[in-house]
This record gives sequence, C-alpha cells and structure tokens, in this order.
Amino acid sequence: MERLGFWGLLMGSVEKSSDSGNSVACSASAKNGDEDSSTSSKQVSPLKGSGSRNTSPLGRVGSRNTSPSRQKVVKTKPRGLEEETVASFGKQVVADVQMEDGIWAMLPEDLLNEILARVPPFMIFRIRSVCKKWNLILQDNSFLKFHSNVSSHGPCLLTFWKNSPQIPQCSVFSLPLKTWYKIPFTFLPPWAFWLVGSSGGLVCFSGLDGLTFRTLVCNPLMQSWRTLPSMHYNQQRQLIMVVDRSDKSFKVIATSDIYGDKSLPTEVYDSKTDKWSLHQIMPAVNLCSSKMAYCDSRLYLETLSPLGLMMYRLDSGQWEHIPAKFPRSLLDGYLVAGTQKRLFLVGRIGLYSTLQSMRIWELDHTKVSWVEISRMPPKYFRALLRLSAERFECFGQDNLICFTSWNQGKGLLYNVDKKIWSWISGCALQSCNSQVCFYEPRFDASVL
Repeated sequence: MERLGFWGLLMGSVEKSSDSGNSVACSASAKNGDEDSSTSSKQVSPLKGSGSRNTSPLGRVGSRNTSPSRQKVVKTKPRGLEEETVASFGKQVVADVQMEDGIWAMLPEDLLNEILARVPPFMIFRIRSVCKKWNLILQDNSFLKFHSNVSSHGPCLLTFWKNSPQIPQCSVFSLPLKTWYKIPFTFLPPWAFWLVGSSGGLVCFSGLDGLTFRTLVCNPLMQSWRTLPSMHYNQQRQLIMVVDRSDKSFKVIATSDIYGDKSLPTEVYDSKTDKWSLHQIMPAVNLCSSKMAYCDSRLYLETLSPLGLMMYRLDSGQWEHIPAKFPRSLLDGYLVAGTQKRLFLVGRIGLYSTLQSMRIWELDHTKVSWVEISRMPPKYFRALLRLSAERFECFGQDNLICFTSWNQGKGLLYNVDKKIWSWISGCALQSCNSQVCFYEPRFDASVL
C-alpha cells in the first residue's frame, strides 16, 4: 500500500465545486422569491432548498383565528429557507445559549468520536482545521471504529476523467447534501485509465502499463491505493469488484476477454490471500453487452445465444444459464443490481424513434421472466436522448438508477422505491470522456 500526500493537502483539495448539483424532483413545486440576476453562477448549499410551502392551518396567511386565545402570527425567515409564515401561541422565544468552552472541553473522548463519526465524510476535512487533535482524527483508530459502526452517509456519484495533459480529475456528487465536491486523484499512476466500479468505499481502476494489464484498488478519501498482483493470463478482461464489510475484505472478478476470447478461465482475486484463483471457463455464449451486475453473491451478464442470462456463483465458482427471455423490441439493455436479490433490466423499446420509450423491468426469479415495473416519462426521455440513435449509460445501487447521455451535461436519477425522477447537473457530467459510478464514501475502507 502506498499513501501519498499529507492531510493538509487533502483538506485543501476536497472542496465544493463551483458548479453545484441541483436535483429537481418531478413532483417538486415551483420556487418562490426573486433570484439575483447579477450573479452569473450560484453556489447551492446543502441546507438550502426551494421555497417550502407551509400547509398547516395555523400557519396560513390571512386565515381566520377561531382559537379562544389570541394567535400571534410572526413572519420569520429560517436560515437556508425561503420566507414563510410561522404560527406562535405566545411562547417565549429563548435565545441561543452561549456554549462554554470549559464545559465542552470535558466532553468524553468516546462521545466526541461518536459525534464526529456521524458528520458527513466531506465535512470532516473542514472541521480538521479546528485544532491539532482533530487534524489527526483520520489516524485515530477509535474514531475509525465508531465510523465503521455508523450507517452510510448515503449514495454519491463519482465521476472520473482525464483532461488534455492526461491529469486525472475526480468529482463526487453527494445525493443527501446535493453538492459537488472535488477530490484530488493525482496519486493514481498514469496507466490507471478505466474506472471499473466502486463498492464499500473502495474504487477499482484498470489499465495497460505498457503491454501489461494491471488493476488497482484505492480509497479516494484516505488517498491510499495499491496495485493488485498480475493475473494468470495477461489479457484485458471485464472486471467487477465487490466488498465484504463484515470481514473487511474485497474480491475482484475477471470474466471473459473484451475481445471475445472464450478460452480464458474466470479469475477471482481475494484480498485475504492476495492471490488470483482460477475457476470455470464461461460457456461459449454470445454476449450482448459488456455490462455486468452483481447481487446476492451472483454475477449476471446478458447473452444473445443462448438467449437469457449467464450467472456466476461466487461461492462455488460455477457458471449457469438462466433462460429469461428479453422483452420484445428491446433495442439496448443494461443490467442493474438492486438491494437484496432484486435485479433490474433497463432499456429502450420500440422500432421507430417517435415510438421509443425507456422502461424498467425486474426479474421474477420464480417464473424466470421480466416484469415491467416503471416507464420513463416522455418529457424526461426526450430531454435525455434528443436523437433516436443517441447512446446512454445506465448504472445503479440500492434501488437507485442513474442515466447519463453522451451529449448531455446532466444525469437523470430514478428512485425505484419512491418512484421519483430527478435531474442531476454539474460540471463533472459535462466532460465527454467522463466515467461515472455510484460511490459510498467511507474512511474505514481498507485497501489491504
């Protein structure tokens, strides 16, 4: 493992992007209030939101007071929100109590670490400048222990690209905070070009180091990384990484050769042994997509011949064919893994451009068939794909599905559980060569 840079550099590098990501739900109401037209670019704070409407009968302006006691209506402007009317029943407003340094300085160490462990990971770098002790918090095993027991901050989108001098760039969009953050990726070796994916706080890259195909795993927040040992066969392979947080280990699965060589065996890297192991060769099939989905300890790929899915069981190392026929008139499809055993198929359907639509199906494991669960509204479909032949990318995590188009500077997010569509915009999605995946920021994810 190599660890580059020092924490002061990392603290100054992880910052908000000037282009903030605005997520606009399809069911959201219009904003109230005037906007400052003299400002060319507006930074959106994660605490700010569109003007929320007070629907409480007690808070309506001009509503008749029928209460026996006199109701005093006070107009306030809560911090970060538009002005709204708030009802008060004569309660005395208590001013903020000034915090005494002597009392808070005696806060128990365990309680302090438990509080800091609940701070969003991107905010940790800002509070590390408070004192020398907090500046070394990421090296404190007690803090990392509390952090590992805290639930995830929430899903994020990680975008990776290289600019003209081939300098790696990375931006992360926090869905809970609705804000873009920049993370320095200059610690990566120059051969790390392809973003394989992310799992459990780790990010996997691959590339060609001369004539050698290499793979590395890194933790962007901790700026730690290491190169994995060479595989048994030096071929450019389709890869996917999975992390097991229970035993703090990860595995990388290498399936078929990207050029169609069907004679290569499946290789699996295990971080506990630091070795690649050989497994069954994938049966001779015609893959219709290089995209893979992993859920419930199983790896899925789409096949045209025989029609259906190829499933790889990680526990037994065996391949199996699932005869799940694709929907009729399916133009292009992507497999997306959901929570637990849910497996989704996302794709366009329709022979003519005017009749095309984007649909989402879920695999019925009992009947071995695809069941339609949702359709993209036409207005979102037309905005995402302006041309019928335009390509799009699709990936998912935790029942969230994200769509990106090559000619669009924004992404479209769909929440399967809440059935909500929302846009994600920002400079990080405007690069034509950017690679995107879901990412879970964690300090305790180890590359060892």
